[in-house]
Amino acid sequence: MINVSFYLRRLHSLCGLVLLGGVLIEHLLTNASAMGGPEVFNNGLAMMEQIPQPIFLGIEICLYAVPILFHGIYGVYIAMQAKNNPSEYGYSRNWKFALQRWTAWYLVAFLIWHVGYLRIYTKGIMGEHISYALVQSTLANPVVFALYAIGMFAAIFHFCNGITTFCMTWGITKGPRSQCVVDKGAMGLCVLMCLFTLAFMSSYFM
Repeated sequence: MINVSFYLRRLHSLCGLVLLGGVLIEHLLTNASAMGGPEVFNNGLAMMEQIPQPIFLGIEICLYAVPILFHGIYGVYIAMQAKNNPSEYGYSRNWKFALQRWTAWYLVAFLIWHVGYLRIYTKGIMGEHISYALVQSTLANPVVFALYAIGMFAAIFHFCNGITTFCMTWGITKGPRSQCVVDKGAMGLCVLMCLFTLAFMSSYFM
């Protein structure tokens, strides 16, 4: 008998690390161009706009929407089954296990707001192109800036901690030593990506 749950969890893990990890890195690099000023940022977005609409829409659906929906919906199911007890045990991995679930809940709400406002309402309904000025005006609100920063940090931690769990799930790191090395490397990457994010978000006001 086929263990459906086993394969769904493997697909969930692979989807999160490879596809959504790629989406996260693409977003970081695209937004980081803001550090070069409005012209550099707008030129980068203009190049993306040159992709034929049917192809671009296909990329958004197949590489963005479908993976996010699958990873998000199944991730919520996994999170609801999890038993978090960081205050009782307090081990590092136990806290990261809990944070992986808590960041997942925040990201569900954050992505609904982010995609709903920028992609569906602003770009889709209002027909306004995403630009440096638009992002700058959006982030000018301190509350919005904080919520976006938390959303980015949550996504980065979720991805980096996912590297560790991916390696454990797929049997790449089998012993405590190798798991510890990967975990430290992943958390180091998490810190660097968070600092990088804070740098380009702050560049809008420098």
